[in-house]
Amino acid sequence: MAFLSLKLFIYPITKKIISTNNINTNGIKMHSNTLLDQKNDLIKYWKERFSFGDIEINAFKAVDRENFIHENHKHNAYNDAPLPLLRGKTISQPTTVMIMTAALELELGDKVFEVGTGSGYQTAIIAKIVGPKGKVITTEVVPELISFAKENLKKAKIDNVEIFEEDGSKGIKSKGMFDKIIITAACREFPKPLLDQLKPNGIIVGPIGSRDAQEMVRGIKDKKGKLQLEFLGSFLFTPMYGKYGFED
Repeated sequence: MAFLSLKLFIYPITKKIISTNNINTNGIKMHSNTLLDQKNDLIKYWKERFSFGDIEINAFKAVDRENFIHENHKHNAYNDAPLPLLRGKTISQPTTVMIMTAALELELGDKVFEVGTGSGYQTAIIAKIVGPKGKVITTEVVPELISFAKENLKKAKIDNVEIFEEDGSKGIKSKGMFDKIIITAACREFPKPLLDQLKPNGIIVGPIGSRDAQEMVRGIKDKKGKLQLEFLGSFLFTPMYGKYGFED
């Protein structure tokens, strides 16, 4: 069964626009010989089941996932599944990355705040879309991942990203307001400091719920500061830590 288009957002705020029954949380395995063939197979799979736009597909083509994972997992780079990084952290499955990216409705020149840099893969996808006039401010609490992400982004020749070793749940006031905010770890609710840094008509996306189960939620901040919510299906992320995350 085909997935509903992420581009159609005229729904009551309680209506799910992606059926959780359609999401393959175990991932699909690609059997082509080369990584490029596997990458193209994944794109074909999405075109049959999703309505991702050219802007997301082109960013996926431009960023090589195998360069954002450890050497012993590179052969699985385009299996549609999460892969381990370190200290319990993972890189999200490609379909999840694409769903979150599409939900942000990114535009050239957008200023984006990301909570949870990880290996820098989601960061790179966003950076490609917002372009050289855009900016991605991203935070990570694991020093080893910060070093890994910086190395990966440098190799990918992406230079419109700033990485901070900070508690991203608190935002970064000195960086001003953001057009879009993405949270890549599970949290109980959207942290208020992040909402305060979201511009009117801005979009925030992240997994909301408990440690063990979350709903992907997209919030659109209206001109009065109220958040209109849309629910994109059930997901499972590692927990966010920090002041507004889960306790260690």
